[in-house]
Amino acid sequence: MIDAEEELVAAPPVAAARRRLRAGHPALLLAGIVLAALNMRAALAGVSPLLGEIGAHFHLAAAASSLVTTIPLIFMGLGSIAAPKLAARWGTEAVLCGALVTLCGGIVLRIAPPMVALFVGCAVVGASIALLNVLMPGLIKRDFPERAAGMTALYSTAMILGATVSAATAVPLENALGGWQGSLVSWSLLAAVAAVVWVPQALLTRRGTGHGTPAATTAPAPQDGPKLSRSPLAWQVTLFMGSQSLVAYVIIAWMPTIFTDHGMDKATAGLVFAFSTLVQMAGSFVVPMLAGRMRRQRLLGVAVAALMACGVTGLLLAPVAGAWLWAALLGTGQGGALGLALTMMVLRSGDAHTAARLSGMSQSGGYLLAAAGPLVLGAVHQATGGWTVPLLLLLAVCAGIALLGMGAGRDRRIGDGRQA
Repeated sequence: MIDAEEELVAAPPVAAARRRLRAGHPALLLAGIVLAALNMRAALAGVSPLLGEIGAHFHLAAAASSLVTTIPLIFMGLGSIAAPKLAARWGTEAVLCGALVTLCGGIVLRIAPPMVALFVGCAVVGASIALLNVLMPGLIKRDFPERAAGMTALYSTAMILGATVSAATAVPLENALGGWQGSLVSWSLLAAVAAVVWVPQALLTRRGTGHGTPAATTAPAPQDGPKLSRSPLAWQVTLFMGSQSLVAYVIIAWMPTIFTDHGMDKATAGLVFAFSTLVQMAGSFVVPMLAGRMRRQRLLGVAVAALMACGVTGLLLAPVAGAWLWAALLGTGQGGALGLALTMMVLRSGDAHTAARLSGMSQSGGYLLAAAGPLVLGAVHQATGGWTVPLLLLLAVCAGIALLGMGAGRDRRIGDGRQA
């Protein structure tokens, strides 16, 4: 992911406040990280099991309903560009706190009566999550340099856990709270609690800086880094990231609907989707470990694509009968593909500066590419009246992921002259 701390030098009062915070309030910092991570996917995953009800309430066709998941992705891609500048001006802690407050407001805005509020709220949610996506890795590397791997695993697990619980409880909360509005808005409470935990951290790190004083300055960047836009390898990594994200967000948007359209009840469809989200932890843990021990990751790229393709094939041939198996295959493949994409950003870079730039290119471009998935497949489903053609298109994307994995998984580094 983009590292907002990579090229920032904190102002002396801010750096001193951060040292005091780490020394005197480690539990507060740890709680803030876990609570922020729980919010990074919960507001998105809880929408999927309720997409049919949301579409019916606003009289939306399938393509228009998919905007509820597409709009956040677009703003996740666009919002990631602004995060480093905001962190430089206000400080990482203050921006994290503000992102959680804004996320809370966006979640509430999605249930406001006019339909336009639904889409504006989705944009606010996506932009808020983009800030969390960008700021968390850098904060962990900065504050826990000796335990970065363990802390990354903790926040990644919390992120998946938040998505799993959100998906599993979406329909029960709908039944308990009187409709989809109550189910969606309930997750604003989690964002509000997380924001409250980050308030003292934001205040502590900003204390001592004058009004209008930036929290950090930008460190001089190397001038001779490789041009990523001219690197075939950089584009292969970016497209691998974007393509696997496209599959992931199509599944987030449409998996429960595919099940219910074939006769499964909503509650069970939500549980199967939650299970698919949960098993992503297995792939996201194992695949990066294997990738780090291998000079070439080509077989891993093909393997994760094959797992996703098997799951999609199952949805095509027997969606309800083998639902739990297809969910396991898709979840393991998706988790492995994401872990591999993030790992290759480091392995294909010759230095930390190039890795940060490649991460920015892959994340911004990847989310914008992924945004097309739910919308296009929703439109194809609407035009064809079924899921056969959309799932065949998804299989084609899986084939593309395998080919991109073969290219991005070679033992090459960006700028080493051996990329072709």
